[in-house]
Amino acid sequence: MTVDACSWDHPQIRELIRLALREDIGSGDVTTEACLADDHEASGFFLPKQDLVLAGGPLLKLVYSGEESRVLHPDGAAVRKGQILARVRGSARRLLTLERTALNLLQRTCGVATHARRYAEILRGTACTLLDTRKTAPGMRLIDKLSVRAGGGSNHRTGLFDAILIKNNHIEAAGGIRPALERCASTGLSVEIEVRSIRELEEALACGAGLILLDNFSPDEVACAIGRIGGRARVEVSGNIGLDTIRAYADAGADFASVGALTHSAPAADISFRIE
Repeated sequence: MTVDACSWDHPQIRELIRLALREDIGSGDVTTEACLADDHEASGFFLPKQDLVLAGGPLLKLVYSGEESRVLHPDGAAVRKGQILARVRGSARRLLTLERTALNLLQRTCGVATHARRYAEILRGTACTLLDTRKTAPGMRLIDKLSVRAGGGSNHRTGLFDAILIKNNHIEAAGGIRPALERCASTGLSVEIEVRSIRELEEALACGAGLILLDNFSPDEVACAIGRIGGRARVEVSGNIGLDTIRAYADAGADFASVGALTHSAPAADISFRIE
């Protein structure tokens, strides 16, 4: 399991914010410019309307570049409903013009972190590591993955470039498990292979696979498969894993559980912005 080291100040995230601001502001915020004088100063704050896990606090400095911003809690902190997240101060026009972009980002990041925390809490006390997937919003891969970390999860590959994961379509196209594994052996990269049956599992083990993804296995089937593996490989499970089932997979002996829902189905956190 690998992921590029990155932070909220990553160039890709800066570019995402630039595009988001251009998308929203366009040629100018006509409402704010009509309502307020350009020398009007104001302050404001971000207020959660639900309990949440904070992620993405450093994004506010990037969005409100040139204005004063202060985040009141670290990433990963559990923040209660009604407890102020952050404060900003500066040009009233700027505060209002940037409001929606800041909220769109924070509602996404905190939503993912809060959802990830629910899964991480269920796995507490087990040896199973919670992983995200590549099922992220296009262009928001790094933001989603940093949010998963803030919630207590870990990152799978960043993209197609930093680890090998041989899936069923690769196996079909390569002509089978053995040729697929043999062609990947010389890359020097981490290699994981997906199997969908005990027969495929036995073939992968016979070819020396050290990291196996059990796809759409039930918890009982995972326990059976791990018994057959006998410590020869580490095991990841995936496919229809939810809050109601992930503990059973961990108890069955899985080393890793990857959950696409951490990023593709996380509800947006309910956060408001208020001018003072």
